[in-house]
Amino acid sequence: MPAVEHEPAVHSTIVCDRREPAPGIVILGCRAPELVRATRPGQFAMLVPPGRERVATALGLYEADHGRISVMLVTVGPRTRELAALSPGDSLDLFGPLGNGFDLAALGNDVALVAGGVGIASLLLPAQYLLARGARVHLYYGARTAVALVDAELFAKLGAEVSVATDDGSRGLHGYVTELLLAQVHKHTGIAACGPSAMLRAVADVARTSGVRAQLSLEETFACGVGACWGCVVPLDRVSAQAPRFPTAGPGEQRDYVHARICKEGPVFWAHELRW
Repeated sequence: MPAVEHEPAVHSTIVCDRREPAPGIVILGCRAPELVRATRPGQFAMLVPPGRERVATALGLYEADHGRISVMLVTVGPRTRELAALSPGDSLDLFGPLGNGFDLAALGNDVALVAGGVGIASLLLPAQYLLARGARVHLYYGARTAVALVDAELFAKLGAEVSVATDDGSRGLHGYVTELLLAQVHKHTGIAACGPSAMLRAVADVARTSGVRAQLSLEETFACGVGACWGCVVPLDRVSAQAPRFPTAGPGEQRDYVHARICKEGPVFWAHELRW
């Protein structure tokens, strides 16, 4: 993946808009021109709750255009509930951009985007980038219900082909989104995916059996977000360009993998280099 081009910084900003496209799912927009200029598709930021009584929350950067940045969150605990309660005019600090983002140039000109639930938040910027350079984009989007398929129409308006699946059969395929991918993976030159771990593992299996390379954006709860605590590690092939150069294997240790930090070396990894 490309090296980080901008050092992360604290961006003190103001919430400029808020919408709730589905129950419990909130999109917050903020004016942050410097963060917009620095952000690459697939990166994330740490959001500091205004009360500062709780630790920061890591969220993928959803939209980044005309000086406005947005994040999508699900209200699952006190930290996200505090953020979800923000209204236009409230202050909010964002620390970012963080992580490596997608290497979209390496995915070719016919790309499958695979989203599970709010993993969609990490795939809008990749879709915009790919479509802007003339690539064909097909979004495969899975969620529990039709209501939770947030902004699927937005991708269609941008020019992406969209196929959806729901766990309850309320829209699209009654089943897993990877079933949709498997049926058409042969026509794609690359895959970019974000969603729950089980879905990403299934995408990795599809990529391996089909011979199509895939980049996976891993979801994790980060403590620090900058790689200092080593609390969000994943086994990665030792020869990967993303493998950390430390810690090294001890004397006599023959492991062919190292533990990479999802927040620092990731969150995006090549599927074939992960040693799950």
